[in-house]
Amino acid sequence: MRRKDREIADRAEMLDILRRCDTVRIGIMGPEYPYVVPVSFGLAVEDGQPVIYFHCAREGLKIDLLRQNPRVCVEGDIFIKTETTDHGITARYESVIGTGVCRLLEDEEAAIRGLTALNEHYGYFDYDLKNCRALKYVYVGRIPLDTLTGKHNLPVENK
Repeated sequence: MRRKDREIADRAEMLDILRRCDTVRIGIMGPEYPYVVPVSFGLAVEDGQPVIYFHCAREGLKIDLLRQNPRVCVEGDIFIKTETTDHGITARYESVIGTGVCRLLEDEEAAIRGLTALNEHYGYFDYDLKNCRALKYVYVGRIPLDTLTGKHNLPVENK
């Protein structure tokens, strides 16, 4: 990272940023161009490894591309504000990027575990997914993050 003063080295801080994100973007390899898609997500730490869960329809470009190449990049960010500085205008933000291999979960119990993480991320702690009729219509993707990096440019009062 070129700007070491903006690097986030603390893994707990990177996980905190992900927990505060509303959406993450998944970068998937396409045949000619990368395909980036924003998704609702859940975050879990399993055996010490951060794991992103998301859900999607059982067909479509995202699924086709993931079947061809499941290696993905995940990005989450929090935009704080822009402001004028002595050097010009700057954006204040926090961001995290991770990489991993996405697996589409076939096992209903594993899918429910992933959807539970997703629901909890958005504040739905008591929803009984075992009675969810949509389960048969969605895939749950599981992405264990093998790498994780973070960067921020916080307002002076937040540093």
